[in-house]
Amino acid sequence: MAKVHFTDFEGATQVIEATTGDSVMETAVRNGVEGIVGECGGSLSCATCHVFVAAQDFESLEPMEEMEDEMLYGTAVDREENSRLSCQIKLCAEQEIHVTTPETQV
Repeated sequence: MAKVHFTDFEGATQVIEATTGDSVMETAVRNGVEGIVGECGGSLSCATCHVFVAAQDFESLEPMEEMEDEMLYGTAVDREENSRLSCQIKLCAEQEIHVTTPETQV
């Protein structure tokens, strides 16, 4: 199983075991993680699942596609170099990833 470490903007962390093949957003919504709205259900049309990926995990992710890059300019909190939409991060077996949610998604 994959494991996602969710840290909120205040520093509280919860670790959730995730199903291989699910996205970070699906894992968050299914487990009631505060700070991930996922309004569009992962269809890449709302940017309410914005996260900041920890530096040690960022480079191991699949490259960002153009549409995700464009959507990140519409987030409620300004994007940073390590910003990703969590609906676009698919989890692999045994993967462990650390993400931080912004102060707000809307």
